[in-house]
Amino acid sequence: MSREVPQFEVGLARSETELHAAQRLRYEVFVAELGGGGPMVDHDARLERDRFDPFFEHLILRDLTRPEGAQVVGVYRLLDEAGATRAGQFYSEDEYNLAPLRRSGRRLLELGRSCLHRDYRGGGAMHVMWSALADHISARGIEILFGVASFHGTDVQALAQPLSLLHHRHLAPPGLRVRARPPGAAAMDLIPEGQLDRRAAMLTVPALIKAYLRLGGCVGDGAFVDRDFNTTDVCLVLDMARVDPARRAFYQRGSDKRSAG
Repeated sequence: MSREVPQFEVGLARSETELHAAQRLRYEVFVAELGGGGPMVDHDARLERDRFDPFFEHLILRDLTRPEGAQVVGVYRLLDEAGATRAGQFYSEDEYNLAPLRRSGRRLLELGRSCLHRDYRGGGAMHVMWSALADHISARGIEILFGVASFHGTDVQALAQPLSLLHHRHLAPPGLRVRARPPGAAAMDLIPEGQLDRRAAMLTVPALIKAYLRLGGCVGDGAFVDRDFNTTDVCLVLDMARVDPARRAFYQRGSDKRSAG
């Protein structure tokens, strides 16, 4: 990372150039680092893309101290119900039956492709992104956030401890309980709750999933094995009405180092 203090700016991508910058970062994280793929990945241009990109909004984080062309260091994809209608579905519906969410009659926002440049992980960059996301949610009256989040790898048995912990301790209530679709669906209740090493299991849960759990998020019924992306996915659901007010205020707090657009 640059030795300078990062100068963050965050907003929605407004041009094809900005979209390509987001896709380039996604390539570095999801393809180069994690071994993912897909039919529309452009290896020559190093762009990770899919058919849903034209329908999502892309929240991008820039560090203005970096060279032009390399400033995008964080990405979040956002898809509301209008975008899903244009796309023909939500992205997650390839993996999960979202009927409980659709029947709720509440305003939905799907999140996906969340990633940070490796030099910005573990610092303040994700908080800047989440603060801007909180502004977006508030401005649009979003009531339920959801989206798939991933464990690296497709060996479900190797993930038995954390998947079982999520199933036993963080399963969504019936009214929000989406279910994994076959043929990729995989059971999560692989180990009885009494046999879990809960501390060890939680240590292997990815940081993004833990962040949603701290906010009051929950998971759908079943994991989904995504062999194209070399991941095992869970569907996270966050009912904004159940978010602890103190935690909500923390993520909505503005920062002098960002501007939202």
